Amino acid sequence: MDNYIAFIPVRGGSKSIPLKNIRKIHGRPLVYWVLDAAVKCAKIDRVYLCTDSKIISDKIEEYICQNNCKEKLRCIDRPPETATDNASTESALVYFGQQYADFNHIILIQATSPLLTADDLTNAIANYELNGYDSLLSVVRQKRFCWTKGTDGFSPINYNVNSRPRRQEFDGYLVENGAFYINTRENLLRDKCRLSGKIGVYEMSEDAYFEIDEPSDWVIIEQLLKNRTGHNADLESKLSRIKMLLTDCDGVLTDGGMYYSENGDELKKFNTKDGNGIQMLRNHGIFTGIITGESVKLNLRRAEKLKIDEIHIGVQDKAEVVGSILEKYNLSWDEVAYIGDDTNDLSVMKKVGLSCCPNDAAECVRRTADYISPFNGGAGVVRDVAEKILSRIIPNAEVQI
Repeated sequence: MDNYIAFIPVRGGSKSIPLKNIRKIHGRPLVYWVLDAAVKCAKIDRVYLCTDSKIISDKIEEYICQNNCKEKLRCIDRPPETATDNASTESALVYFGQQYADFNHIILIQATSPLLTADDLTNAIANYELNGYDSLLSVVRQKRFCWTKGTDGFSPINYNVNSRPRRQEFDGYLVENGAFYINTRENLLRDKCRLSGKIGVYEMSEDAYFEIDEPSDWVIIEQLLKNRTGHNADLESKLSRIKMLLTDCDGVLTDGGMYYSENGDELKKFNTKDGNGIQMLRNHGIFTGIITGESVKLNLRRAEKLKIDEIHIGVQDKAEVVGSILEKYNLSWDEVAYIGDDTNDLSVMKKVGLSCCPNDAAECVRRTADYISPFNGGAGVVRDVAEKILSRIIPNAEVQI
């Protein structure tokens, strides 16, 4: 039996923004952001996305393939009566609790809160368990002065007009932001409600106050996502200078796994999307190269098949090798993009004009990278970076195959 499961209800019939849950925000379908948070949270055993839309379910299958998470994430059907304009989220939540009995705690996550992170969920579960709450919800702290209408005019709710506090001395108040709710299956089925009994709160960052209901919310949250991921004007400037893309092999072009046949032959899994991305770069005059610490002929054969300009295997000092490549092509460091996933890539990543990494790279690499791809190693990260580079050269590069 699973201890914690996440439940994400997604409707296809949004009125304010049609199909908003899969509309791209900051380059990705909206729902992908909360999927990241749920799938990466180690405390969550399984994630269920429930939808009434075939278009949405197809997008979820793409996410599952890209992130190799079919064991943790499942897309299930949402009954039509729970997906109408007037249906409550509780109707879908209770239906799920009745149909799926193999869990203890359920975390309702709403796709309209893309600023949610795996750390938020992990820390909230710890708070929930430590304090013995029956249920818990996410909140943000607001430092606004609130007023209400009474019989004799208007009066403040949360401060005294005769001793107006300074903002830094004002505790403010907590606002439900709708990102997530935690409850037990037992409570849910008994009370038919997302919250029950002794209720606790988990305070998220002030930015997480925003959730997407209207088009104006979209603009605000997209900018917040750009700020959080570092995708800004500086990144655009770096992309515009790139004339060469270099990449590590294992963990970038492959999933980092080591596979062996019955005869003991080593096997590797490459992605055709990455091959297409490299071809796109070559077609538009961008040089390409692979630099890897492994001395494996499989890597050499893959590079030759893709007609890579530079292939260097068994490399101990990657920065030294890149330096010699730059001399050969008469390029500067800021004209090179590099994709790496582990500590042996850091020496290059700290010097190149654009450092990139897969979504599942080591944390120290993620902190160094100018751009973190939403794709894992071996799942299209090179194609993704290629599209980013080409977007500065040709329009709509991301849709070209």
